[in-house]
Amino acid sequence: MKPKKTSAKSCSSRWKIVLSILTFVGILSVGVAFFFAYHHIYLKLPDINVLRDVRYQIPLAVYSKNGKLIAQFGEKKRTPITTKEAPEKLIQAVLAAEDDRFFDHPGVDYQGLLRATVKYILTGEKRQGGSTITMQVARNFFLTPEKTFLRKIKEIFLAIKIENELSKYAILELYLNKIYLGHRAYGVGAAAQVYYGKNLGELGLAQLAMIAGLPKAPSIANPITNPQWAINRRNYVLRRMRDLDLITLNQFQQAINQPVTARLYSVSVEAKAPYIAEMVRKKMFLKYAEKAYTDGYKVHTTVDSNAQEYANIALQTALSEYSERHGFRGPHGHIDLAGRDFDAQWLKQLENQKTIGNTVPGVVTSVGPKSVQVLLANAQIIEIPWPGLKWARKYRSTNTRGSIPESASDIVQKGDIIKVRLSSDDKWRLAQVPSIEGALVSINPDDGSIVALTGGFDFYQSKYNRAVQAKRQPGSGFKPILYTKALEEGFTAASIINDAPVVFDEPTMETEWRPKNYSGKFYGPTRLRVALRKSRNLVSIRLARELGITSVIDSGLRFGLPEKQLPKTLSLALGSGSASPLEMARVYAVFANGGFLIEPYLIDRIETVKGEIVYKASPKIACYDCDEKGVPVQQRAPSVMSRRVNYLMNSLLQDVVKNGTGRRALELNRTDLAGKTGTSNEQRDAWFNGFNLSLVTITWVGFDSSKPLGFGETGGRAALPMWMKYMKHALNGVPEIQPKLPEELVSVRIDPETGFLARPAQEGIFEIFRSENVPTTIAPPPQQSGSDFDGSEQEEIQSLF
Repeated sequence: MKPKKTSAKSCSSRWKIVLSILTFVGILSVGVAFFFAYHHIYLKLPDINVLRDVRYQIPLAVYSKNGKLIAQFGEKKRTPITTKEAPEKLIQAVLAAEDDRFFDHPGVDYQGLLRATVKYILTGEKRQGGSTITMQVARNFFLTPEKTFLRKIKEIFLAIKIENELSKYAILELYLNKIYLGHRAYGVGAAAQVYYGKNLGELGLAQLAMIAGLPKAPSIANPITNPQWAINRRNYVLRRMRDLDLITLNQFQQAINQPVTARLYSVSVEAKAPYIAEMVRKKMFLKYAEKAYTDGYKVHTTVDSNAQEYANIALQTALSEYSERHGFRGPHGHIDLAGRDFDAQWLKQLENQKTIGNTVPGVVTSVGPKSVQVLLANAQIIEIPWPGLKWARKYRSTNTRGSIPESASDIVQKGDIIKVRLSSDDKWRLAQVPSIEGALVSINPDDGSIVALTGGFDFYQSKYNRAVQAKRQPGSGFKPILYTKALEEGFTAASIINDAPVVFDEPTMETEWRPKNYSGKFYGPTRLRVALRKSRNLVSIRLARELGITSVIDSGLRFGLPEKQLPKTLSLALGSGSASPLEMARVYAVFANGGFLIEPYLIDRIETVKGEIVYKASPKIACYDCDEKGVPVQQRAPSVMSRRVNYLMNSLLQDVVKNGTGRRALELNRTDLAGKTGTSNEQRDAWFNGFNLSLVTITWVGFDSSKPLGFGETGGRAALPMWMKYMKHALNGVPEIQPKLPEELVSVRIDPETGFLARPAQEGIFEIFRSENVPTTIAPPPQQSGSDFDGSEQEEIQSLF
């Protein structure tokens, strides 16, 4: 029996059925896949609206009052830009390298994606050619770095969604600011700073192409880590730009022949104030925690960058001069240069030697009779003449030095590694890093704004901020607080106090306390003006005893000093309490501003990355004419001293400068300066607290260990020169202003020996009194035998400690 033949028509019918089934299955599969993708991927995509208000991780920036950058804090370096700010050639380079059809596709380049898919099917090799700029934005902002097909699908959906929500330029701007470009640089603005130390607008075509080529492999193919790879990538970008007719042949040839000019640039700090920067960083962290380092806050301080530079120089110079007065501690090391000419090995030996403060490392290359030549780390050869060497007697102890050197070979030898510094006359000197430390604080007395502050010789050697953190004995710097109380209690500048020895027998002390003057001498009956001018200790002790220690402490509290820093003993009259330089600046601001207690402050305002002000300082103002100036009541600083007493204290403190322990300041050729030296027990602390009506500046010198500074190292010698070096520049151009004489103050001619009214026809001197305190007694004729005081009397006093 013959088998039945299947007709062609029947076979065709079956194939149509199979094809229909396969088509249906395909459509169903696509539909199921679409349904799955829509419900399980698309609907779960993040909200694209967050891209409309992107907050980049931008470092904290600290600025001076006049807009100079002091510091940046934050792991990521980022300088956001708009597409309008980006150079046209940069945008062209980026598009040529990453996505030349960016303005034509809907977020997904299907041609590139298809090529990448075919390549994968044929070779099993994954390619990145299918990623558009929009897809990279989706990945960078919303997805993890894992490489899976599911992530790729999410990336595609996100790209489409982003394109539906944002403009092309908004997407491009997100990309330019978010992309990582190596060495902690995020975004093209930061890359320009990191690799070239410039803004984008200052870069040439070759440099812009270099940046545009970085996204492919920023960590391993940047111009620092792998210059050759980076230059190959740059040239690829330039070829793409030429192929797309974005640059001319001449531009291409010039750019492709450019050498690599990139190197690592740190943040371009314009004002050196590291202690200030750290103070701000701590305050910002307390306020904003970790967001302080990522949210792009801009902190504008009250610091004047010019004044800050003067402060840095003044402190480092003063400490260097102290160090030189006490002898040379010797070279840091030695290199054997015998028979060797200059070579790179000499410089290599200096690599581990750091520049600290104003001291620069170098190696002695030749020694003459009265000079030496030194090679610096920057390959510069300098000469130190004899005036810069002859100070270097060998250090033996704080108070002893070796013999005076007769030639340069008595000091250093060829091959010695030393430190040098530039002096004020631009001549090189042999130097050493001082073992002593110091601080300088300068504030506006009217509102407490900090004008300049430095807390040590070199912040990077020691971050301990002595201007704020060090609590040291103010010594005689406390006496004006005592004298203020005395004037308030009816004493006058002409009141006589006996400068005679006293002995205090206190049961809690192992030995008797026998205070004395710095000179060791006693001067008998002394007017208060002279006693403060000469800083007579015994007068202060007797004055404090008469006023009562509780009364003196209350006066200290009024000046803003914490009670725990004011000992309840008569030694407080000599400054045995403690205070930081910033606290002493607040104290002396009371004298400078007319008698008001202000609060020192550092931060003027805080801005967001968009320029919104989120904090603005509102300091209390010192003013007698607040009503006329329209100062609100709540913004007025409290008065802690009458205007009359304030004028008298200004007169006394100006006298310290004109005729007393601060008279070296007369070299500044100003008549409006006032202040007080301070030297604590055994010369462990040296201060100068000085001011005029415009500026209060405190300088302090001492060892962190509180060991003695050495013979003769008083406030007038160790601290006053620092103050003078700073104030010479800080007050340049500032007009001299004298305090206004208040009503009910009168000038009367007195007898300088007794403080009484001068006798008729007696020359006498003039003194200022409150009208109710003018003396009524006329001085008696002088005794032929002179003073009854012979410097030998003593009185035993039971202490009221």
